[in-house]
Amino acid sequence: MLTYAIPLVPGPTRVPEPVRRAYLTDYGSADLEPEYSQLYADVQEQLRTIMDTGNQIAIMTGEGMIALWGALKSCIRPGERVLAVSTGVFGYGIGEMAAAIGAEVRWVEFDYDEIIQPERVEEAIRDFRPKMVTAVHCETPSGTLNPVGPVGELVRQYEIPLYYVDAVASVAGTPVLTDAWAIDLCLIGTQKALSAFPDLAAVAVSERAWEVITEVNYPGYDALLPYRDALEKRWFPYTPAWASLAALHEACRLVLDEGPEQIYARHARVAQHCRDRARAMGLSLYPVDEAGCSPTVTALEVPKSLGWEELNQRLRERGMGVGGSLGPLAGQVFRIGHMGTQADMTLVDQGMDVLAQVLSKGGFHAK
Repeated sequence: MLTYAIPLVPGPTRVPEPVRRAYLTDYGSADLEPEYSQLYADVQEQLRTIMDTGNQIAIMTGEGMIALWGALKSCIRPGERVLAVSTGVFGYGIGEMAAAIGAEVRWVEFDYDEIIQPERVEEAIRDFRPKMVTAVHCETPSGTLNPVGPVGELVRQYEIPLYYVDAVASVAGTPVLTDAWAIDLCLIGTQKALSAFPDLAAVAVSERAWEVITEVNYPGYDALLPYRDALEKRWFPYTPAWASLAALHEACRLVLDEGPEQIYARHARVAQHCRDRARAMGLSLYPVDEAGCSPTVTALEVPKSLGWEELNQRLRERGMGVGGSLGPLAGQVFRIGHMGTQADMTLVDQGMDVLAQVLSKGGFHAK
């Protein structure tokens, strides 16, 4: 489908008109015009508010993965230790990324339907003494929200140099307290709850992290170091995407105009309603404990009587887009994305009505 009549994929999310409209201006050269630098400064302040941080923010051209890779390569040399806290596909994958650049990696592994247990992380920190601890706030393939704050406390308690958190699928949908949680590298993308296109990523970088980044001096395209003084010098490491930044400015404005607390409450209400309706149909939540469910995405077990391919086909025939899952959960779990513009009670009810019809015609019966 080119577009979805009922968009409930867990990102990229439906992009509202004010954000789309930002691409229609024929901008000048961002390398030459002071208006671009002013816009960058403005968006940095917006993101500081949304991410609850005073840290400098590097805004990079590319999907969220450019920030995830760039932060690792800018901070970690071959042979240095990374402790990857893994409750799912992305938590494990970040450890694999660190290993790919030569790091010595140890995983603290939890079942994919669980969330982080800080006491197990503490034991691993004491034993392994890493340079960096990594975690994922919202594991979208599992539909879980991890308690990354207590891990940050452990990072400080044990004087670990760096704490790296993937907040791509949580920022603007639930509180991300970058400074209070002692996150040194807080990584986000634009295509989830911010409801912009997948063309920018950002990293909130602590002073501790900048010191490490300066020492490592990684020179690649995705390096963070050039962003330390890019705004001051008005010289960015490659030609910036002005239209994309203007669109992100609009997306952030919409978030801040509604108010972060109101947005978090809206996401929580819609997520609870989605879970309640799914249970009423006889579907099973994938996370073992509902308290660990994310407010931005609901993960459900695929009914065995239908199977994922048939379920997906029938939903798509009715104009509804949802997500399957990844890795070992592929074919076993499907996901409803109620983040950003899609955290909308009317839209979710419309989707759940379609899901109920498909299940009824597919011979699915509640347990």
